[in-house]
Amino acid sequence: MSSVESTGTGVEAAPAGLAESARALAEGRTTSTRLVTGALARIEASQGTLNAFRHLRASAALAEAAEADRRLDAGERLPLLGVPVAVKDDTDVAGLPTHFGCAGELPAATADSESVRRLRAAGAVIVGKTNSCELGQWPFTEGSAFGVTRNPWNTEHTPGGSSGGSAAAVAAGLVPAALGSDGAGSVRIPAAWTHLVGIKPQRGRISVHPRSDAFQGLTVNGPLARTVADAALLLDAVAGAHPDDPHRPPPVQASAAARRDPGRLRIALAWRPPLTLTGTAPHPDVRRAVTELAEALARLGHHVEEARPRYGLIGLGFLPRATAGIAELAALHPEPALLDPRTRSALRTGTRLGGRVVRAARAREVRQHRRIGALFHPVRGRAGSAGAGFDVLLTPTTALPPPRIGRFDGMSAWRTDVAMTEACPYAWPWNVLGWPGINVPAGFTPDGLPVGAQLLGPSRSEERLISLAAQLEADRRWYEHRPPAAP
Repeated sequence: MSSVESTGTGVEAAPAGLAESARALAEGRTTSTRLVTGALARIEASQGTLNAFRHLRASAALAEAAEADRRLDAGERLPLLGVPVAVKDDTDVAGLPTHFGCAGELPAATADSESVRRLRAAGAVIVGKTNSCELGQWPFTEGSAFGVTRNPWNTEHTPGGSSGGSAAAVAAGLVPAALGSDGAGSVRIPAAWTHLVGIKPQRGRISVHPRSDAFQGLTVNGPLARTVADAALLLDAVAGAHPDDPHRPPPVQASAAARRDPGRLRIALAWRPPLTLTGTAPHPDVRRAVTELAEALARLGHHVEEARPRYGLIGLGFLPRATAGIAELAALHPEPALLDPRTRSALRTGTRLGGRVVRAARAREVRQHRRIGALFHPVRGRAGSAGAGFDVLLTPTTALPPPRIGRFDGMSAWRTDVAMTEACPYAWPWNVLGWPGINVPAGFTPDGLPVGAQLLGPSRSEERLISLAAQLEADRRWYEHRPPAAP
């Protein structure tokens, strides 16, 4: 991994990871001003090609970096004191509008969201807000409001969505880590398509206040980073509830988990996604990469066998909640005529399916926990079945490699939904369940495009998943690969 070294001009020679940056600051090997200046320079240099950011806080970030340097010189130590990070543009940062991918003039937020408050409390310097597709609906980051965000591995392809700006920024080394949000795979999908670690934590692990219970409980915030240790450090820094939050899981120690051996685990490999009526199967390049990762897990001593989770009709619990969430946010936009026609279509659907239908969809979650959770519970005499007591579920993160820019242009709402379901059928069920999952890099297509795999677990299993991901990382050393379009 790269180290932090000054060029002597006040700008860092090479971007380092989150943990290494924090260590270098604490040890006096660099300054926050140098790190933040370097991040801002890289962002500015890349905006014409990658277009990862919607808003920059250049003046404010430099002032905060100078203050961080004063605090460091005085002997103060915090987990991220002086380290530059980015957040997604669905997250309130005081003084900036929260456009969430939309066009139009919106007022600046008057207060930080809870996750931003916790980032600041850990000492981080927020350099800006990254691009998202409109209201986080799609697995691409393109829109009339901000243009096209591109994949640093191949700028003709999308980095995914909806946290595509955060993923592009981290993959290109603009910042060492960033926050995204995940309501149907929006952290894990762009992580897969940009060769990153992306953690979707347990519902409530990271507060989404002031939009508590976002998208009817589907959406959580999560970290994107190049290494498991960096993602775990960011998770530790922002984890915790706001007093108004409805979900309050007990705390975890993510960074400690990244240093632990996971033990010998039973891992279920599932190729078949939930019923989507699209006939989706994994692309041969995706299947090859995930197969190689499964073989690596077996070589590391884990028991890996194919299995079929009992997803049932879990889509009936997803669609009403997702469209109701879009409708709730779209209805707040001061200029609804500026919204994408597909957003207005989802608004109408969400309005029709709101109320009683949404309540019924949420009431199904308990039964869905029991049915799908059977995969993780031992049932005597049924080895290899859906009740074989597995510890972790392994699936592809996406069925396809990253699509080309413009792949979804001009499509109707229905056709967009079908196309994105064909590309990304694996991630969204874990949002319905509220359980944790991690994307890990699985490799590359022959054309050099990244693909990923999901490590999924039952309720509150982040520490096990993080330990397993860290073991894989030590074996496969995915952090050694850098994209060609990094500035």
